[in-house]
Amino acid sequence: MSDADDRIEIESITSPNHVQRVNRAKYMAMREALLPVLPKTAPGVTVAEAKAALLDHLSPDLFPGGAKAGWWLKAVQLDLEAKGVIARGSAKPVRLYRCA
Repeated sequence: MSDADDRIEIESITSPNHVQRVNRAKYMAMREALLPVLPKTAPGVTVAEAKAALLDHLSPDLFPGGAKAGWWLKAVQLDLEAKGVIARGSAKPVRLYRCA
């Protein structure tokens, strides 16, 4: 795999038209851990609840001791929101759920 294949372009709902290139393996691992812990309906779960639920499902090789999991969770969250895969509930604090 080349360096270009090791990276994936992500978007952010908070910064339209801004694309960032990040590590593909870490992105996919976080995405695969995040989606199953999110409910399919609003109001959803808080980001803290989602993080607590997914930590045990992350690869210890990619996230030793949960290192950087918070940053990757936010990056994946904003990208999936931009793509319409997940959404925020209207209440505070931010609550996330999967879109239909």
